[in-house]
Amino acid sequence: MTFTAIAAALPKQAVTTIAGLPFPRHASGKVREIFDLGDALLLIATDRLSAFDVVLPDGIPGKGAILTQMSNWWFAQTGHIIANHLLPDQAGEFARRGLTDRDLQLRSMVVRKLKPLTIECVARGYLIGSGWSSYQKTGEVCGFRLPAGLRQAGKLPEPIFTPTTKAPKGQHDEPISDTQGAVAIGEKLYAQAKATSLALYRFGHDRARQAGMILADTKFEFGTDAAGNLILIDEVLTPDSSRYWPADEYRPDCSPSSYDKQFVRDHLVALKWDQKPPAPRLPAEVIARTQQKYLAALKQLLG
Repeated sequence: MTFTAIAAALPKQAVTTIAGLPFPRHASGKVREIFDLGDALLLIATDRLSAFDVVLPDGIPGKGAILTQMSNWWFAQTGHIIANHLLPDQAGEFARRGLTDRDLQLRSMVVRKLKPLTIECVARGYLIGSGWSSYQKTGEVCGFRLPAGLRQAGKLPEPIFTPTTKAPKGQHDEPISDTQGAVAIGEKLYAQAKATSLALYRFGHDRARQAGMILADTKFEFGTDAAGNLILIDEVLTPDSSRYWPADEYRPDCSPSSYDKQFVRDHLVALKWDQKPPAPRLPAEVIARTQQKYLAALKQLLG
């Protein structure tokens, strides 16, 4: 779909709950609702927004559709690197299963049933966020000894793979070493997930750069099929799973402006919220400007 068509179809009000579907609910996450279709799964991205691992009371209208359509675009771009969980004919799958609502289609994926890995696969190309904090204290990021003299938001000599645990909703993911990751999912599968994550990051970084954005870091999720093949699942290279910066505004020695929910995080930090439920409500201006950030990232990629 074109950016114009997606933007025109976004709802005026945030969709934070999904009800009325004739399918059993398989799972519910911070953003996504998953339904069991029998031979497949239905993933629906709501407009819910989380910050500091807490789901906020206010969503961002259309965020779920933006994330889904951006993921679909990236899935199509990265098929030469790894297979993904999407069933081939999404429009046909929607029709076959009676999913006729346009907003629901834009925020939904019909996907294969796979076994998710028990780790989160994070790739970093720039020194920012928790990586920068760790580097300042120890000279390391998740066990990687880095050269002295690197700068905040500076590009790393090479992208690094920094996996984490996959914590239950409401808890924090914790960094793990290569050894811990190999123990968790098996040495061969871990090596494949690591190599694939770095290949996807490099491809995503180069493609985003062509669109005027810098992909600083990102998180991937993988699953395996019955034969043990590694498959890319969930969302991919979206502003919720990645840190994107406008290339024309980028400079090191600061925390660059981004296309993600950092704007919301900064607002919440200024409120001195204790980062525990219940989260405070978001002003209309913060909601509107956050939606603009997500739309801007989609427009940069799709044109």
